[in-house]
Amino acid sequence: MSTTPSHSAVASGDDQIAHSLAPRAGSLTRALKLRHLVFIGLAYMAPLAVFDMFGIVAEATSGHVPLAYVVVMIAVLFTAFSYSRMVRFFPIAGSAYTYAREAINAHLGFLVGWVATLDYLLLPMINAILSAIYMTAVIPGVPFWVWVLLTVGICTALNLVGVKLAASMNVILVGIQLVVAVVFVVLTVVNIANGANGAEFTARPFISSDVQGAAIAAGAAILALSFLGFDAVSTLAEEAEKPERDIPRAIFIIIAVAGAFFITVTYVMQTLFPDVTELADIVGASPEIAKYIGGAAFQAIFVGGYMMAVLGCGITQQMSAARLLYAMGRDGALPKRLFGTVDPRTGVPVVNVLIVALVALTALFVDLDQAASMINFGAFIAFTFVNLSVIFVFFRFLQRRTAGAWAAFVAVPAIGVVINVWLWLSLDPISMVIGGAWLALGVVYLLVQTRGLRAPAPELTGPINLSMYE
Repeated sequence: MSTTPSHSAVASGDDQIAHSLAPRAGSLTRALKLRHLVFIGLAYMAPLAVFDMFGIVAEATSGHVPLAYVVVMIAVLFTAFSYSRMVRFFPIAGSAYTYAREAINAHLGFLVGWVATLDYLLLPMINAILSAIYMTAVIPGVPFWVWVLLTVGICTALNLVGVKLAASMNVILVGIQLVVAVVFVVLTVVNIANGANGAEFTARPFISSDVQGAAIAAGAAILALSFLGFDAVSTLAEEAEKPERDIPRAIFIIIAVAGAFFITVTYVMQTLFPDVTELADIVGASPEIAKYIGGAAFQAIFVGGYMMAVLGCGITQQMSAARLLYAMGRDGALPKRLFGTVDPRTGVPVVNVLIVALVALTALFVDLDQAASMINFGAFIAFTFVNLSVIFVFFRFLQRRTAGAWAAFVAVPAIGVVINVWLWLSLDPISMVIGGAWLALGVVYLLVQTRGLRAPAPELTGPINLSMYE
């Protein structure tokens, strides 16, 4: 059922926006405080993600990874502002799909949600690629494909037997990642202070005479992957104690903390190695730098900590993707007989877990930068439509159109639209083809399901809790 702001709620403008949505049956318990929301968002983003794309982006931007992070952070902040607007209108478990459906059009909202599902399906694949890259750096004698198969196999096996242990380990895994990252930064700073590799602290990683806008945009388009998940807290609006206040605050805090962390880490890495072509393996630059700054022992610790994070994320990502497919099957958005069933003994959507595992095995044939671009294809579309949703809310629902309202509901999100489209157009051409094909498939499916848009669009549901079946 569509939930829109009442006439009286929007008539008075931004100060009294839709705080009285009709309660839904089976409402979730409102128990999450601001600190809970912030931690969940940071845990979802995985702190060590900062090391994933450093070598590739350093080469693409000619040594300006921190600048590329600044650009993508600005883009994300504009989108975050739009999320903060939308959660005040719709303090329900939201997402880009939800906002586009409610503010623009249900059929268009379905397509936004359909494209966003590509992120869920491909994240286990990029996780397997990263696992293989890091392990190959430490044990080069083992073929790349062996690590891919092992990573996918372990994550699939644990998802089939249950993931309660992995879920309970989230806090520990995040803590380990933070400790490893802090030690990495400290060792890098010590090396720079000692003049290692002729390095010295300058502003070059942010600005220099050879900065090229197109290259920075391309790098930023890849690095958007690091920020995926900042909006995950918007799906917790029905479980937050004060969603209209705390969800926007949590989103901005998450972006600020993560952005400062990403920029700091990549600044010291880029300062130590302004030219990554000096490294033997650009794709595996981070573990190679770890060995340079701390020797083989620290490299082993670094990769060990990273692999724990990889497995933790891989299990969660595969679980989320499988549950998303299950929810779509259960609700009729996908064939129920195939996707909408769970094993009665374990409560696991076995078929969906195996489908996600097969998709993850495409890691055997895809490069890291192409994989990141494919995931960001859906992310930039989702971010674009969150910004567009704010503009539509302004013209459809808001009656008091002051100068401040024009700025908050039109000007700022319009800038967000432009930035996200700019970054989207900077993605890898192959990823645009694959993402476009997925979107086209969604259009065909929508037309069939709705008999040429004459019937309502299928409902899409995010990953749900299957504990009721266990």
